[in-house]
Amino acid sequence: MAAFSRIRGALLTFEGGEGAGKSTLIARLAERLVAEAGLAPADIIRVREPGGTALGEGIREILKRPEAAICPEAEALLFTACRAELVNQVIRPALAAGKVVLCDRYADSTVAYQQGGRGLPADLVASANRLACGDTAPALTVLLDLDPALGLARASRRDSGKPDRLESLDLAFHRRVREAYLALASAHPARFLTLDAAQPPEAVAESLWHEVARRFR
Repeated sequence: MAAFSRIRGALLTFEGGEGAGKSTLIARLAERLVAEAGLAPADIIRVREPGGTALGEGIREILKRPEAAICPEAEALLFTACRAELVNQVIRPALAAGKVVLCDRYADSTVAYQQGGRGLPADLVASANRLACGDTAPALTVLLDLDPALGLARASRRDSGKPDRLESLDLAFHRRVREAYLALASAHPARFLTLDAAQPPEAVAESLWHEVARRFR
């Protein structure tokens, strides 16, 4: 474990559009951290947004509900409320204990979806994220980049053809989300690792592992 000591207390976030494969990649990375980096399973905390707390899971159900009519401003506030609870109740205590936190979506999702996709003002989104996250920032953000049409097709197979509220939005929305993600990665190259999610999952996982080893070993 000494070789990977720098990964203790690190927050790694995973971003991307629908069907990009974040959950699969997180699972593969967690397995490899145990097998090759010497971490115990208890050293790795896996969380998701929205969710990860009792409040977050309750709000997740509302946000995912296909028939829910939610205005963009309320949508952004619901996502950031989930995030604030997750940061305070789970992420910060885990990082303080020296654990590695692998988070499926974080603040960049609100920038991509509610600012890029919905068109909310950047200053308001930034303020909401600052309130939710404070100074709890990722050491590495992995962006799984994928053509939205392919991602939505993947998501429909995964969900047995029943898209949730965001998956059911038109392709133009999801293209704006992708553009916003790519702009974030371009603006923060030291934090972001952008991977081609059209590759086989094994290839994506291998590219991520090389970067994790480079940064934290």
